[in-house]
Amino acid sequence: MFYCFLADGFEETEAFAPVDILRRAGVEVRTVGVSGKVITGSHKIPVTADMTIDEIKLNDDLNGVILPGGMPGVKNLYAEQRVRDAVEYAYNNNLFVCAICAAPLILGRLGIVKGKKATCFPGFEEELKGAEITGEKVVVDGRIITSRGAGCALDFGFAIVAQVNDEACAARIASAMQC
Repeated sequence: MFYCFLADGFEETEAFAPVDILRRAGVEVRTVGVSGKVITGSHKIPVTADMTIDEIKLNDDLNGVILPGGMPGVKNLYAEQRVRDAVEYAYNNNLFVCAICAAPLILGRLGIVKGKKATCFPGFEEELKGAEITGEKVVVDGRIITSRGAGCALDFGFAIVAQVNDEACAARIASAMQC
């Protein structure tokens, strides 16, 4: 199972494109409201999360975490200790750590991308301390998957599926979606 953390001000496309693609691939994903069950995105779209952060469990059922970007969503994610704990748990247990847009700054601040290839929304590169910034749409370095922004959200989702399942599964879903 993946947790996709949603904090007020999150970028809707960056959260729901990968969640949708993963669910199409048969991967269990739960959206997690950081400040409650109803979260409002950066474009003022209110959504009801599957669960609240009080309900998460860091255990063997977890395959990884997804951090969407958006401001002030990323600031709100980073401010929540339980989000940082979940990211560190995933990293320390060789699970997937996926972040898009400004959210890779969380990985940078936690030291997770040091010595790794990564990408992010232009202007946040200095936050990815010690990373080799590629500028590519999506970068996969082991179990760390980063992406530039909303326009790359589908590619981000397909990259996660390719790693969790396989390239053929990602290609089938992309074809069915007319990508």
